[in-house]
Amino acid sequence: MAAVRAVSPPGWAGQTLLVLQKDLAIELATKEIVTTSGFFAVLVATIASLAFLGGVDVRQRVAPGVIWVAVAFAAVLALSRAWQRERDDGALNGLLVSPISRSAIFAGKALGLSVFLLAIEAIVIPVTALFFGIDLIEVGPGLAIFCLLVTPGLAASGTLFGAMTVRTRARDLVLAAVMFPLLTPSLLAGVAGTRELFYGASIGEVGDYFKLIGVFDALFVMGGLGMFELLIEG
Repeated sequence: MAAVRAVSPPGWAGQTLLVLQKDLAIELATKEIVTTSGFFAVLVATIASLAFLGGVDVRQRVAPGVIWVAVAFAAVLALSRAWQRERDDGALNGLLVSPISRSAIFAGKALGLSVFLLAIEAIVIPVTALFFGIDLIEVGPGLAIFCLLVTPGLAASGTLFGAMTVRTRARDLVLAAVMFPLLTPSLLAGVAGTRELFYGASIGEVGDYFKLIGVFDALFVMGGLGMFELLIEG
């Protein structure tokens, strides 16, 4: 008789990957988060472009705010839908009783949300650039760095506080009320740094904004890894 080989459970990274694969597989099948949130973000950019028609200087001052406001509100919409999936049919309870570390659940869901937000940013930024006459060839690399830096903190804080509000009735309102004040430094740094790029600053000249966003990213990620279990089971 052939010997039965024991299968060892996946480590922390493997558990994180499983959660990430689950969320990505659902999104690839439904496409609801990126589609609805992306449409909302484009709508915000379109309305803003019509409301703030003006010269080049006006466009350069307004476009950074339009980009990050659209992304921030689209993130709340994406978070709401992502956690709605977990509430449906007891999916969250099934996830919690599985032999997966709570921190791995947090990391996997935060990574999944980061992918969704990057996809939304890839939609809204070219649309905003088109409406406001922004040259993406010139500012694109710096703007891409800002997106890569802001998105993890946005996803980590959203995942953490999404877990806190998942069982509340007014979850969307509570989530926005709690998350946005904490994200203010990162969003303001993103807006200010993007504005400097649009005025001709080089990537090196906005390095301080990168560092500030990185500090808050680290705080949000470490805080989420440490506090997620307490909030999700509270």
